[in-house]
Amino acid sequence: MRVRVVRPGELTAREIDVWRELRAKSGAPANPFMEPEFTIAVGRFRSSTARVAVLEERGEPVGFFPYEKGPLGHGRAIGYGVSDCQGAVLGPGTHLPVRELLRACRLSAWEFDNLEAGQGLFGTGVAETFASPVIEVGEGYGAYEARLRAQSPKFLRTTLAKERRLGRQGGGEVRFVFDERDERPLRVLMGWKSAQYRRTGRRDRFAQEWISGLVHHLHSARSPGCSGTLSVLYVGDAPVAAHFGLRSRTVLSCWFPAYDPAFAKFSPGLVLHLRMAEAAAREGIGVLDLGRGAAEYKDSLKTGESQVHEGVCVLPGVRAGLYWLSREPARRAHRYVRSRPRLAGYAQRALNQVGRIRG
Repeated sequence: MRVRVVRPGELTAREIDVWRELRAKSGAPANPFMEPEFTIAVGRFRSSTARVAVLEERGEPVGFFPYEKGPLGHGRAIGYGVSDCQGAVLGPGTHLPVRELLRACRLSAWEFDNLEAGQGLFGTGVAETFASPVIEVGEGYGAYEARLRAQSPKFLRTTLAKERRLGRQGGGEVRFVFDERDERPLRVLMGWKSAQYRRTGRRDRFAQEWISGLVHHLHSARSPGCSGTLSVLYVGDAPVAAHFGLRSRTVLSCWFPAYDPAFAKFSPGLVLHLRMAEAAAREGIGVLDLGRGAAEYKDSLKTGESQVHEGVCVLPGVRAGLYWLSREPARRAHRYVRSRPRLAGYAQRALNQVGRIRG
């Protein structure tokens, strides 16, 4: 086994094709974050840190490990902080101990927060496992709506009634565009999302130039495995809710949803997700992955759950010890708070207070 480290933009056409083939044969859901196009896109905006380890046997590529390298050899998953699915892409029977992989990449640690289920190579580093709710529409939207009606009839009835009221009282015809190519609604969405981050006391992701640049770039990306998809709910010509995510042929990975707070009483975000599910089913998409994290709207819409993992793989040594001191105490504190609903409620109220101060 030989490991060669390159920048994402240095991958050859042959290597990109092999990467796609390995993912297609893996049996894992076709999550667009695991496709080479996402790693290459991150490399455009994180050129100083983004790398790919190409695993070769007898001169042929048999695996790929995308990552970002920081100071002291501290590594993270590619696109850490915004990537919703992470890990290595390996051919059948390809095995390399994780410590050997880290040494080949000159990493003292590799951190992940959305490690794909089934990534056994990194199993020793898993600290926590989280549910990632999904909407399954492989049997068609009608079957999904019937399932919603059976498990939560009041939710579906109320949401559809609000959609009708939005049409009567919103000041124009309600219409939905699944794949909007106009960039103006994307800028509106990013503005809504930034305001939401500030309002809830969280870090504004779009204040980071590389993230906003990445989203704009992916909006124009078109490939079978990873295409940016902007879905917009309009009243007349005005957007009232929007979502930007990535799709493959069979998976829509939900990423950045937001809505205009002026229309909050109509629940436009829920209406948007129902129309997204309907359009996705028509497109042949079988799964909408809502992403890790608890939210009431996800509980209302989901039909099931997948799993993602958080943790870190380390090489024993001084640099790994420094990493542990810088990250693990905070991780354990977050875990402690999340596991206690009362403390979690206090923490959320504190974040909301920070948001009000910012406002």
